[in-house]
Amino acid sequence: MTVVAGAAALAWGSLVERTQFTLREVDVPVLPAGAPPLRVLHLSDLHMAPWQREKQAWVRALAGLRPDLIVSTGDSLGHPDGIEGIRAAFDRFGGIPGVFVWGSNDYFGPQPKNPLLYFRGASAAPANPARLDISALGSYFTSLGWTDLNNSAAILELGGTSIDFFGVDDPHRGFDRLDLLAAAVDDLDESRASAPGLSVGVAHAPYRRILDSFVARGADLMFAGHTHGGQVCVPGFGALVTNCDIPREQASGLSVWNAGRRAAWLNVSAGLGTSIYAPIRFACPPEATLLTLTPR
Repeated sequence: MTVVAGAAALAWGSLVERTQFTLREVDVPVLPAGAPPLRVLHLSDLHMAPWQREKQAWVRALAGLRPDLIVSTGDSLGHPDGIEGIRAAFDRFGGIPGVFVWGSNDYFGPQPKNPLLYFRGASAAPANPARLDISALGSYFTSLGWTDLNNSAAILELGGTSIDFFGVDDPHRGFDRLDLLAAAVDDLDESRASAPGLSVGVAHAPYRRILDSFVARGADLMFAGHTHGGQVCVPGFGALVTNCDIPREQASGLSVWNAGRRAAWLNVSAGLGTSIYAPIRFACPPEATLLTLTPR
C-alpha cells in the first residue's frame, strides 16, 4: 500500500497539482489613513520554459485583474529560451507600473539535482552552469515600464501615495549588496520632497539578514519568493525545506517579520513554477498573489 500511495502522490504532484495555478488574495493594512486601496500582483518563480503554454495563458489572463502594481521577485527564467514564454505571459502587463529583482535562475540555467540535498540546507551553486540572457530579460521588463530594484531604490507614486521601494539582487548566490542599497536609500532621502506614505522591500530569497536589513531601513511591507513554499509539503504540517534560513512556518504566505523592536508585513510567494528537472508539487499548488493594500 505504501508503494501504491507513493506512486499516486507522485502522479498527482507531477501531472495535476503543478498546473493547478491558484490566485491567493489577501488584505494588508499598511497605507496611510484616508489613502485609497492599492491592488498589488505578486509574481515569482515562474521558471519559464517556452513550451509551458498553459502557464503562460494563466499569467496573461491576470492582466484582467487590473492591478495598480506588479512585483516580480525573480527566477522568471527556467530555460535558455524561457524569455519567449515570459513575453507571451507578460505582454498584456505593459503600461502597468512594476518593480523587479533577480533570482539565481535568471542568471543560470537549471541543472539536475538530488532533491534530498535540500534537507542539508540551502542549495550550493552548480558547477559550470549555462548562462541565461538576463540582459534581454531586463530590457524587456523595463520596456513594460517596470523599475529595476536590484541593489537599488526608487520612489513611485500610486493612487496618490508616495511609496519608497528598495531591493537587492539575488541573496541566494550572494549577489545582494547592502552597501549599494544604503547609498541608494540615502539618495532617495536627499531627493524626497516629503515623507513616504509606505516603504516596501523586495528580494528574491528571504534570508534573515535581508529581511532584518529591510526592517531596519523602515520597510512596512516586504516581498520575496524562492522557497516554492517548500514545493513538496506534508498536509497539516507544511513545508519540509525552505532552501534558505527563513523559519519553515513562514516559507509561504503573509506573515509578520519581527526584527528587534520593529516589524513589517512579509509576503512570500510559493511561486508559479518548478525546475524542469523537478516538475512536481504536492500540497503546495503554484500561485500568484493579489494583495489589496488598505489604510492602517
